[in-house]
Amino acid sequence: ASASAWYRQIRLHNWRRPRTRIYPASPKVGIRASKVNEIWHIDATVIKLLDGTKTYLCAIIDNYSRKILGWKLSKSFDATAPAALLGEAAKGLPVVPKAMVDSGIENINHQVDALVERNLIHRVIAQVDILFSNSMIESFWKQIKHNWLYLNELASYELLEKHISFYVEQHNSLPHTALEGLTPNEAFSETGTSILDDLKQQAVAARAKRIGINRAKSCKACRSNQSELVQLKPPDST
Repeated sequence: ASASAWYRQIRLHNWRRPRTRIYPASPKVGIRASKVNEIWHIDATVIKLLDGTKTYLCAIIDNYSRKILGWKLSKSFDATAPAALLGEAAKGLPVVPKAMVDSGIENINHQVDALVERNLIHRVIAQVDILFSNSMIESFWKQIKHNWLYLNELASYELLEKHISFYVEQHNSLPHTALEGLTPNEAFSETGTSILDDLKQQAVAARAKRIGINRAKSCKACRSNQSELVQLKPPDST
């Protein structure tokens, strides 16, 4: 058969081979730790001052408690910042945390390799070793930039450092919705169990009180309607 006859038969019988690529399913829910110091996220981001000068902020966040364990601001790109923060946070811990990192030179270097060899951390490269991304620390970058830093005039390096320190302190000490009302500090130190029980009891008591107040309330329109209904009610046959 000629090539044209063969192609005609392919078109008639739809013998074309499917070319659709099949990708692995992306996780719908982010990675979650079951206890503190089980999973950490570390990353660096760029923050510009008003004059266009670039600064580099690196930070670690605990997955379970959402607490910022450490941060460092640099005037230039510092490839040793993640290793320094990880070493300081892992010092004296009885467990070996999994540190989720991106595949950048600041995370794949001799300094971080030394921490892995000393069994201080277990390095996990996001979207390489596992399907999950490093979204928790990236979400924190969005919060600190759009909720605070970009609302202030970042005129100098010292002023930027002051704003970052304030926001991190507030982030760690304010109640978090993902922690059911606990602060990251309370969740990290595991001292908020009684607070959760108190909040649940107060919620039940507040709901019962609200229902009682709403049922006890009445207005003239409601009372007049009730009296009209009583007048229109047919007499009892008995």
